Amino acid sequence: MTDAPSPAQKRKLIEVALPLEAINRESAREKSIRHGHPSTLHLWWARRPLAAARAVLFAQLVDDPSSHPDRFPTEADVVTERKRLHDLIERMAVWENSGDEDLFRQAHQEILDSTGGNPPPILDPFAGGGTIPLEAQRLGLEAHASDLNPVAVLINRALIDIPSHFARQQPVNPDASNIRSGTWPRATGLAEDIRYYGKWMRTQAEERIGGHYPRVTLSDGSTAQVVAWIWSRTITCSNPACRISIPLARSWWLGRKKGKEAYVIPNVVSDPSHPSGMRISYSIGHDPATAPEGTDDGTVSGSAGAICLNCAKSISAKDVHLQLDHPGGHAADLIAIVAEGNRRRIYAPPTPEHLAAATSVDASAIRTGTDTLLADARGTFGGNAQGRRYGFFTFADYFTDRQLLLLTSLSDLVGEAQDLAVKDFLATRTSNEAGAAQAYGAAIATYLGLVVSRLADYQSAITTWASNPKNEILRNVFSRQAIPMAWDYAEGNPFGESSGTISIMTAAVARALEAIPASVPGTATQRNAIAHDQAGALISTDPPYYDNIVYSDLSDFFYVWLRKTLRKNHPDIFSSMLVPKAEELVANAYRHDGKAGARQFFESGFNSVFRRARETALDAYPITVYYAFKQAETTSEGVASTGWETLLDGMVRSGWTITATWPMRSERGGRMISLGTNALASSIVLALRPRPDSAARTARRGFVAALKAELPTALRELQQGAIAPVDLPQAAIGPGMAVFSRYSAVLSDDGTPMGVRAALSLINEVLDEVLSEQEGDFDPDTRFALAWFRQHGFDSGDFGDADNLARARNASLEHLDRAGILSLRGTRGKVTLLAPSSLDPEWNPAADRSISAWEVVMHLARALTENGVVAASALLTRVPESIDRDLCKELAFLLFALAGDAKRTKVAVEFNALGTAWNDIVAGVGPSAEQGTFDYTGD
Repeated sequence: MTDAPSPAQKRKLIEVALPLEAINRESAREKSIRHGHPSTLHLWWARRPLAAARAVLFAQLVDDPSSHPDRFPTEADVVTERKRLHDLIERMAVWENSGDEDLFRQAHQEILDSTGGNPPPILDPFAGGGTIPLEAQRLGLEAHASDLNPVAVLINRALIDIPSHFARQQPVNPDASNIRSGTWPRATGLAEDIRYYGKWMRTQAEERIGGHYPRVTLSDGSTAQVVAWIWSRTITCSNPACRISIPLARSWWLGRKKGKEAYVIPNVVSDPSHPSGMRISYSIGHDPATAPEGTDDGTVSGSAGAICLNCAKSISAKDVHLQLDHPGGHAADLIAIVAEGNRRRIYAPPTPEHLAAATSVDASAIRTGTDTLLADARGTFGGNAQGRRYGFFTFADYFTDRQLLLLTSLSDLVGEAQDLAVKDFLATRTSNEAGAAQAYGAAIATYLGLVVSRLADYQSAITTWASNPKNEILRNVFSRQAIPMAWDYAEGNPFGESSGTISIMTAAVARALEAIPASVPGTATQRNAIAHDQAGALISTDPPYYDNIVYSDLSDFFYVWLRKTLRKNHPDIFSSMLVPKAEELVANAYRHDGKAGARQFFESGFNSVFRRARETALDAYPITVYYAFKQAETTSEGVASTGWETLLDGMVRSGWTITATWPMRSERGGRMISLGTNALASSIVLALRPRPDSAARTARRGFVAALKAELPTALRELQQGAIAPVDLPQAAIGPGMAVFSRYSAVLSDDGTPMGVRAALSLINEVLDEVLSEQEGDFDPDTRFALAWFRQHGFDSGDFGDADNLARARNASLEHLDRAGILSLRGTRGKVTLLAPSSLDPEWNPAADRSISAWEVVMHLARALTENGVVAASALLTRVPESIDRDLCKELAFLLFALAGDAKRTKVAVEFNALGTAWNDIVAGVGPSAEQGTFDYTGD
């Protein structure tokens, strides 16, 4: 694919082939795993899947077998060894194997064998949520994480730094005295203490402020623990004759489980104490058939405004905004109480007692006395948060008085728990270890501080109630990458056992901690990636995505609480009032004088980072860079991505050669991506090596010639891995860009340097040609079927056209009809190519004397769709050996591309599934039923 590497530059596995479908399958499945997953330690946006990160790091360091002709002299030897390494990657990708120490010792040994026993340290200068450094540590590698964002730095310290200092230590809490003699692998002892001190903190908080969270009395006179109080913000009707207080509710539904439905019924009642003489009262209904009109729609939407329940006057969205957009908080009605029942939720109407319990809290001292909570939320969020427009002036405004009391009380208790842990630590030691005790206490405080910070995500006036049939729970603020406006909100009971409680948050942090490898030491520091000294380390990183996510703005929500709670333990990262923003490498138009200034800032900073990395790059290894994007713009050359092209162009200009591009899909299923669009399912991983300073220039003609010479071999290598047809076009960009970026410049016909967009267009053109040229290797029947499919798909066409097409390819329509490929029956003078679903299920390939690759692929697609991998494998075993299996696989890939181009989605899905499962079909074994994909369920 590229010039022959020097002895010090052996091709690495990531530059040749990956078991991509298995990696993607496990990455998607991982999103459904919550208990013990490191992501549950604390929320971060756009995390990379662990499965993908560990696979990429392994393949980045381990040699491809083709680099060792002395050990693997034949192509068959190379393929066999490559499959062995792929099998190892596939086993590592499975979440349940992440704690298999024997497996990861084997993986580490493979790394040692390819690195002369001395693997380089791994550096992620944009560490974010810490996935890459954590997986480097799991592979036994020295890991270094840095980030400008202090919240990210704290998360990385909690993942790779602190656990390694206290690995294999016994817990110190008094309740653990009877089990201290046991073994405590990894950081399980520390996790046990987090559970203890978290429970202690909850007990102390309930003793101090639990009176503000009373139980609810039910209709039968019994009492139940409250799960949440549902509130609706209110405005005043603008009709002078009405002036009633209007609740702003997006919907009146509380629960939609069949047979257990519940909804709020608002009623206008007389109330002389109210200025309008009327108010809204609230009761609970359960029969869906008698639900009042408007139960689904509520009273408000962001675009349409609100409607008065009394006089039916419409209040514009602008007027709603103006009424809410003032300092001092929002008026709100308590509209329902959610209680814990026997395996179900119980919904009760509001009561004066519960209204008083919430409104009797005086948080004025908190609102006026906490510097970070008073920080200007509007200034920090600029144009990127919706809630800022509706009366949220400071960070304190995102919380009710009761929630402010809760979170400040817990913040204070973290310090008390730290002191208690220090005392208990010293009580378990025979000698005075004051320094170690203080460090351990600081570690306990760090994880308890994360508990409080996580709790803020569920204990906010932006938290909402999920009333869908599957779950009736609190929905956290950051269910997406923004702070949305919540018209009605749910105030959870922190002392319960449901979602959004102290117990649940403590358990989540402890379980995540005990699953962390805590092996080799790791470091996490706050640094600007542009000025970072990267010498001696190998980079694997997930940089910011142009302007998709404004991390600094979003993380301020957590920073204000983390700073209050942990400043004394981490003074280096919590010294500023809010998260640093001016240097954040994100294209924010409101910070950089408009769209053009934002793009220039991002490109300049991005290029500086990778120019610096180029200066200190290790010759023996490629660096790896993840990139995801959404920006798309229509140009005279078609649809393009600003972010994607900016990345590629920046890499080329910074002196890098792009040797591989791998699409990493972490969503359920496979999107149908049409060939040549450069569309992206989730993200791309690039492998890059330094381009020699002496690299030559070439003309456009030379570039195209090199593409045509190298892409066929590259495609065959790509197809040897478990790669889905849907991913082939994106993966093929890698070897194409490897050709383009190996030159110091590719000159267009007018003598000017060719840009990345033009290069991508040429790569796709040549890829189309290479795929088309594969048709020449097929038998006459298959070549006819391909030509007919390209024109008509599985629709009917004229007999004369079909006959001419068949004769030109030395095929006979009558023979094709007898073979079952097409039908000459039906409408007179028409020919129809038969779809897989129309084929004879009793077809016996062993008895077919004129079998073609087309027949094999069509029948395999039918068998796979109807009966699965095992049936398709059994069918393939009866296909004569004269049929080339590799050609059949190429045909499945080609058919996917043709179906995608013609927007024949159903058959494209079938051919994509066939290409994806091909290796399993050939091996006679399908993927485990446990390795399915699942939808993301939230943090």
